[in-house]
Amino acid sequence: MPVHVLLFDAGSDQEGIHSLEIQGRTVVLLFEDRDDAERYAGLLEAQDFPVPTVEPLDREEMELFCSQAGYEARFVPAGFLPQSAEDRLLIAPPERNMDVTQWQDQDSADAGSPDPIQSTDPALEAFRRQLEGLL
Repeated sequence: MPVHVLLFDAGSDQEGIHSLEIQGRTVVLLFEDRDDAERYAGLLEAQDFPVPTVEPLDREEMELFCSQAGYEARFVPAGFLPQSAEDRLLIAPPERNMDVTQWQDQDSADAGSPDPIQSTDPALEAFRRQLEGLL
């Protein structure tokens, strides 16, 4: 069953997946409905966040990918209605987001390398390789 995820710089060396930090967990949203994913992407754009691409991927592969990377995959069904403040993050991004450019710059500085793709975190590097394999 396909789900829709938000990718930044899809198909490039800088490709990344949209995620949220919720109570110390990194959560990747898996939208059942493409329109919901596109609306979420539009809300990110309205906050001056880089515009993600909505990509359909296999749900089981994404759940396995997230599990192996230590992330939580959250399925957002069509017509989802939030029941809590945390649930609202599944249909609308938080008011404050991490600046992607600063994150990329920080990652490069942390790695001590001019190549922002390289990471000293083996789990992050494995996650990147798995994501590339899915595409």
